[in-house]
Amino acid sequence: MKTHAQAVIIGGGLVGCSILYHLAKLGWTDVILLERDELTSGSTWHAAANIHGLHDNNNITRIQHYTMNLYKELEVETGQSCGVFQPGSLYLAQTEEREQQLRLQEAKARFYGLNFHEVSRAQAQELHPLAQFDDIRCIMYEPDGGNVDPSGVPHAYAAGARAMGATVERFCPVIGTDQQPDGSWIVRTEKGDIHTQWLVNAAGLWGREVAALAGLTLPLQPTEHQYFVTDTIDEIANLGRRLPSIADRDGEYYFRQEGNGLLIGAYEKDMRFWAEGGTPLDFAHELFPDDLDRIMENVIRATERVPLAATAGVKRVINGPMIWSPDASALWGPVPELQNYFLCGGIIPGFSQSGGLGLLAAQWMIDGEPQHDMFAWDLARFGDWADKKFTKDRVQDAYTHRFKIHFPNEERPAGRPARTRPAYEMQQELGAVFGLNCGWEHALWFADQPGVVETAGFARQNWFQPVGQEVEMLRNTLGVIDISNFANYVITGAGAHDWLDRLVANRVPTEIGRSCLTPLISVRGGVAGDFTITKTAEDAYMMIGSGMAERYHQRFFNMVDLPAETRFEVATNRIVGFNIAGPRARDALQLLTNADLSNEGFRFMHSRQITVAGIDCLAIRVSFTGDLGWELHCDAGDQVALYAALLQVARDLGGGPVGGRALGSLRIEKGYGSWGREYSQEYWPQEVGLAGLIKLDKDFLHKEAYLAIHDTPPREVLAMFEVEVTQQADATGGEPIFTPDGRPAGRVTSGAFGYSVGKSLALGFCDPQLVPVGAQVEIYILGAPHRATRLAEAPFDPEGMRLRS
Repeated sequence: MKTHAQAVIIGGGLVGCSILYHLAKLGWTDVILLERDELTSGSTWHAAANIHGLHDNNNITRIQHYTMNLYKELEVETGQSCGVFQPGSLYLAQTEEREQQLRLQEAKARFYGLNFHEVSRAQAQELHPLAQFDDIRCIMYEPDGGNVDPSGVPHAYAAGARAMGATVERFCPVIGTDQQPDGSWIVRTEKGDIHTQWLVNAAGLWGREVAALAGLTLPLQPTEHQYFVTDTIDEIANLGRRLPSIADRDGEYYFRQEGNGLLIGAYEKDMRFWAEGGTPLDFAHELFPDDLDRIMENVIRATERVPLAATAGVKRVINGPMIWSPDASALWGPVPELQNYFLCGGIIPGFSQSGGLGLLAAQWMIDGEPQHDMFAWDLARFGDWADKKFTKDRVQDAYTHRFKIHFPNEERPAGRPARTRPAYEMQQELGAVFGLNCGWEHALWFADQPGVVETAGFARQNWFQPVGQEVEMLRNTLGVIDISNFANYVITGAGAHDWLDRLVANRVPTEIGRSCLTPLISVRGGVAGDFTITKTAEDAYMMIGSGMAERYHQRFFNMVDLPAETRFEVATNRIVGFNIAGPRARDALQLLTNADLSNEGFRFMHSRQITVAGIDCLAIRVSFTGDLGWELHCDAGDQVALYAALLQVARDLGGGPVGGRALGSLRIEKGYGSWGREYSQEYWPQEVGLAGLIKLDKDFLHKEAYLAIHDTPPREVLAMFEVEVTQQADATGGEPIFTPDGRPAGRVTSGAFGYSVGKSLALGFCDPQLVPVGAQVEIYILGAPHRATRLAEAPFDPEGMRLRS
């Protein structure tokens, strides 16, 4: 067996084989896959193996279509059958909201040039003559939908990888993984040790056990999952062609042809966890006892759709394990706390995603970054707060609501609260409705009484008017916003300035009390992050960034060596903050402090340690609202006292608490970008308006990558649109943008109603040649075209006078 390799992949299931194949395809042929048993042991071999292209996340849609197209190419390349059947898939909508979802996906498919379109009931009946569609509002057809052979695909990946020089070692359990001082790994097996630069944990059901060898605890939990195959149905056998699959997600089942019978599966409410204490090491090709009674409610709905299924006998039942992450998306990417350790686990629709998972994983290891922003899969979205209880609660919710629509802005309650600040109970009493951000509960909006439950949907919901009142209150007087869910970092010591200056692209302040805004440049020259950096004392800085990206950004921080005399602290847990903003923010704050808050005494983008209501605070004159305001940062133990004092003076002047939904509307009125929406590794600084903050007369992380693209004209530009609302709905992000004659022109990244300007607004990227300033476009909201106009500037205070007043 090999003793050295560029990468060692642990796990010979679908995804491990795909990563092996794609590493070899991109040039790393000195790679080896280790499988404890036979290939496909675990959850791969018994999968239903359906394939589909559309997803609510645009980038996941892209890689699912890559995967679907790859299988036939793989067959030609390797001679190994993947068992590809693509008779198409019918997607059914029984409700108005499901219809809205499908129509939006149809618009996205048209934008990306994918094959997904509406068919009539008569056309659907012709495609699937055994089904009835009387209760269906809308039917979409994906001609490339279907299924593959769950055993054939992994073996094809493995065959292709072997042909390029990669190695597959079966019946080779891994018994240890030891990191070396240089960041490489020793992988210990019963057949000997392998020294490798990259270790890839693609162990599936045993992902937790393999992670534990490296000291990692993963938020993963297996469940049972059942489907069954019927006996031969004569009408199918005599049809002479294969039936399309049926995706009736309102009915909570899936349905496709298998042989001359039907395969019916369901995600039932009465679900079962499995292997809570760890996956048995001797488990391989076993199944659990049949328990069809658990899914019978779903099956009855399926047989109402295809009545012949009710009279067919059951040929075989598959009840096998699946392993889930808390949100049913992949747990994927390099582990920030370990060098050269790549994880790929928790994959549910694996046969729709395996090719993309493998390709992007190989890109990340070889090139340092994948081509697409895949934070939706990034394991960095979870931290140690995602403990066993949280994971179980969320997995149960994800499983039992597998086909429930994920509405924009929806906040699901399972597993919460995971982390709370001291002011949490006080905010509850004020009527706060909370959201989840990196495990933290944060106030989204304030109802008129405690206990109000937020509704969810594609159109405007019960928070629309209360959020509008908060926006108008802040714009007219003032508001107090809890900003504690931002990530806080404290950097101290003799090398603090030099380290920060080598990290970020703008010049780091050298004067105490000065702040700067700065981008962080990604491996390919895009925008990895945006931060506010403040010099708080000699050799001391505070840096503030996106809360949900806290663990993600650790990867970039680790790329710049920290001097021995410098200390870097993730201080998010011990520091909290409030933004007091609005035209009367100065008046209110002045009642609580003796500090000079005049425009001359406390300039915009300056900071100072001040005492507010007897509490020591770092005050920074900046505001994401685009209005006059200060951020006040203090010790978490002082949060309640500071909040109470700020709210009291705010109320005396006609203000009050403001939540995160209002902040979203306020920042969109100003055209401010947000990490994960407008700012990501995919977008260049010159495309999002951040190029002016980059100083080329200094060194910074990935400067060479930026220099390679900084003279290149923007591929797209970030633009502001005013939307003509014909229904009670606003853009939220992901909606495609077309020219009036139907040409794809861009996509929305953020949207909201701008209450203080009286306009429905959308931020998004567009082709500046197709969509110049003033041009009209169509934005597909609720899956229907809405006329919109590209604005020349932000509709609220475009000159920034309020910020600097």
